This record gives sequence, C-alpha cells and structure tokens, in this order.
Amino acid sequence: MAKPQTIDGIAAQRLPADQYAENFADAHPPLDGHEALVEADRCYFCYDAPCVTACPTSIDIPKFIRQISTGNLNGSAKTIFDQNILGGMCARVCPTETLCEQACVREAAEGKPVKIGLLQRHATDGAMRDNRQFYERAAPTGKKIAVVGGGPAGLACAHRLAMYGHDVVVLESQPKAGGLNEYGIAAYKTTDDFAQAEIDYVTAIGGIEIRHQQALGATVTLDGLCEDYDAVFLGIGLGGVNRLGLAGEDAPGIADATRYIAALRQADDLASLPVGRRVLVIGGGMTAIDIAAQTKLLGAEEVTIAYRRGREDMNASALEQQQAANKGVVIRHWVQPKTIKTDADGVSAVTLEYTENRDGRLVSTGDEITLQVDQLFRAIGQQLDDNLGDDEALASLTMEKGRIRINGTGQTSLSGVWAGGDCATGGDDLTVTAVAEGRDAAEAMHTALA
Repeated sequence: MAKPQTIDGIAAQRLPADQYAENFADAHPPLDGHEALVEADRCYFCYDAPCVTACPTSIDIPKFIRQISTGNLNGSAKTIFDQNILGGMCARVCPTETLCEQACVREAAEGKPVKIGLLQRHATDGAMRDNRQFYERAAPTGKKIAVVGGGPAGLACAHRLAMYGHDVVVLESQPKAGGLNEYGIAAYKTTDDFAQAEIDYVTAIGGIEIRHQQALGATVTLDGLCEDYDAVFLGIGLGGVNRLGLAGEDAPGIADATRYIAALRQADDLASLPVGRRVLVIGGGMTAIDIAAQTKLLGAEEVTIAYRRGREDMNASALEQQQAANKGVVIRHWVQPKTIKTDADGVSAVTLEYTENRDGRLVSTGDEITLQVDQLFRAIGQQLDDNLGDDEALASLTMEKGRIRINGTGQTSLSGVWAGGDCATGGDDLTVTAVAEGRDAAEAMHTALA
C-alpha cells in the first residue's frame, strides 16, 4: 500500500496527524527575558544609527534596545508603537535581514547582526500580553473618516486618526480584518491567531468601527464615501492576480498562490487541506516562497519553485530562499514555463524553458525541461482588482503602473482621498511599508481636517 506522501494527485492527510502541529510551529520562537538582555547588550547604541534609516517606519531602534537592557520593557514597547502600531506583526514578518539587521554595524563587522526583530517582538509581545495601552484619544473632533481596507495600511491609518480624536469607520471586504496579515502570510510566521489579537489591541483605543464584508465597487463606492465622510483613505491592497498567459492554465490543479494561502490560514484542520504530490510554483517573491514552503510542510513529496531570472534577482531574500531550501523546496533559477500538459484529472506536467540575460534582455536558450506536476501555483505578482464596479470617483484617480498614484503624504489626485499600502505607488510591498504609509497619510489627513 502506497504511503500517503507518495500518492499521485492532490490529496489531504499526507502526514501523520501530529506532524502538522510540529511543521507549523512558530518559525522564530521568542526570546526569554535572559536571552533578550544578552542580545540587547550586543547593541552599540549607535548615534545616527544606520538601522533606523533602514527601517521604513523609522523606529528609534537603539533607544528601544537600550530600554530593554535597562529593564524598561514598557518604555521599549512604546518607543516602537510610537512609530509602528503594528510593531508586533512587523517583528514577525519583516525581512529584517534586508532592512535593519542588514544595516547593523555588527553585521558589517562580524556578519552577525543584533537580533533586532526578535528584540522588537520581545518588547511588543510583553505590552500586548499585559494589554498596556499607551495612547488616549484626544477630544472628539466631530470628523468622520472612512478607511477602505483593514490591512496594515488601513489599521495604522485608523489608529493614528482615532488617537487625534476623529471617528473612523473601517470598511473591510473580508469576514476578518487584517488583510495580508490575516490571509496572506505563512502560518508558521504568525501563530496563535496573532493577527486578530493585534487588531483587538490596535482598536482598543476606541473610535474605530470595523464593518465587515463591505467591498469597494460592490457594497460601497468611492463616490458615496466622498459624500458621506470628511475624508477617505484607500488601503484596498491588490486583489487581482497576474496570469501566466499559457494554454491550459485554467485546468484543475492550477490555482493562485494567494488563494491557497488564505484557505490555509483559515483552516481549522491543516490535515484536511488537499495538496499535490509534485508541486510547482511559478514566481520569485515572498508569496512564492510561502506557498512552496507550506505545501512542503503539508506533505508534498516534491516542491519546486521556477523563477525566470537568477537568485540575486528574486524579490524573496537570500535568507528566505535558504529557509525554503532547508524545508526541502527546490529552487530552479533561469527557467520559465512554456507549456502546460493536462489529462482527465487536470495538470500533469509543465515544460520549462531555460533563460539567460543577453545584452540586458531575458531570452530563451532553446533548452527545455519537463517536470511531472499535479499541482501548479501562480505567484507572479498581483494587480488592482478589476472588479471594482462603475465608480466615477475611483475611475478618476490618476494611476501609475497599475497602482493609485500618491504623493509623499499619500494624497491621491482626488481631493479628500488618500491611499497607501500595496494598492498605491511609492514603496516596497511590505507590511512595514504599508504601516508607514498609513500612518503618514493619517498625519496629512489630520492636518487637512484641522
């Protein structure tokens, strides 16, 4: 009798029941008190610290680490939250290896940076566990603001506006708020329902109402919001997914990586999730890494990432690539999909063609390789949802490269409307960048409404 892991096709329960909990345990367990003190003592507390410059939210990193070293854990958490109210999630999911820790002086000197992310988690987890609230609402301003999207940008914007005394209504299209923090990040990076715990912590300031299943273009329009509210913030993310453009990609067994990750994050029983024996992921960003690693942890026997350029060109960091490889994921660089073969059950094989950079252009070499595949995931980027409805105000927004064009404060081309996060121009598609844009837009909105 074949072992569950070697059964062809897409199947659930490929692993022993107890293996799932082990596979999806916290990827980076927190530091205990002693470990945090030892690590904090490694910091040089640099003047004009390069780690601060590298942080999109400009957290005073030397200050919060010094506060940990002196036993002032609550003060450390406040220093973080002053700049990044979602500092707990960012401590878990930020690519610190390419941001603050890469800029750390100890990284340059020793190749071993201060563990800034884990220290940030240590401080913020302590404050959240004790429900230490550091901010009180200002006197009510009488202004009412709509925040469309309850992801990192929207939540950061809502908290800062509420702090200034404005009333905020968050319009969220999904049954739960959180955006990618709830639906799009690998489960082993944010365990114990942390995304929802963080939302509870953020909204505890008061003045924030979250209305679920309110989708722009379906249940609400930008035209209507502009009439009913004093200002609007758009943090709608990127709901559309790029396609491969190949014949057969609508066959059974082929899906968007984001959809599968969302289903995985909401699953009560990971063993019930069907996964292929031989999985192929097309893409080179964090979504590709996350789906590949997680399908491997669900029991897929072979998981391959195919990326059309080299390792150094991948949006996923070298560390994330290595961590996926450590889980058994094979990453093939310089290959791209050419044809999809299907049978009665769905996708059965994919032919990849080898590529090379020739005079600055990506071209095919003419060589090919065919992989047996029973599950294929698209992870080649996202775009604005094209099902936003007939909305004159939304249609009037100036776009740039498929995103809403904003200035340095998040202002769109439409008066009274700001935007931030993945749906807008201006930064990397990172949780921490979205938080910074939501926070800064809130500051600009507050000034405009004064």
